[in-house]
Amino acid sequence: QVQLVESGGGLVQPGGSLRLSCAASRSIFSFSVMGWYRQAPGKQRELVARIIAGGSTNYADSVKGRFTLARDYAKNTLSLQMNSLKPEDTAVYYCNAESFVAGDDYWGQGTQVTVSS
Repeated sequence: QVQLVESGGGLVQPGGSLRLSCAASRSIFSFSVMGWYRQAPGKQRELVARIIAGGSTNYADSVKGRFTLARDYAKNTLSLQMNSLKPEDTAVYYCNAESFVAGDDYWGQGTQVTVSS
């Protein structure tokens, strides 16, 4: 069983920055895709950004130009740098990792991000 542990959430003022980190319990080379999703109160979980094994990335239109994904193979982590944060970015952010070959789909426990003055 793979463990994904998120960290880095918190309270930040509008316009501020946060960096989320997702630490995997096994090599991230083994995953076909990794990404971040978020869920705001009363809303469905939505994709924020994801990175495919080959390196291509997808970002939600609402975060393009503000959020950036990065992988660290030495530390087995996926990070999400979030800049120019807006109140509408407030949500619980979840890390996800999938292995298409093994048919595995893993989720972290979530980390709260609150953007408020």
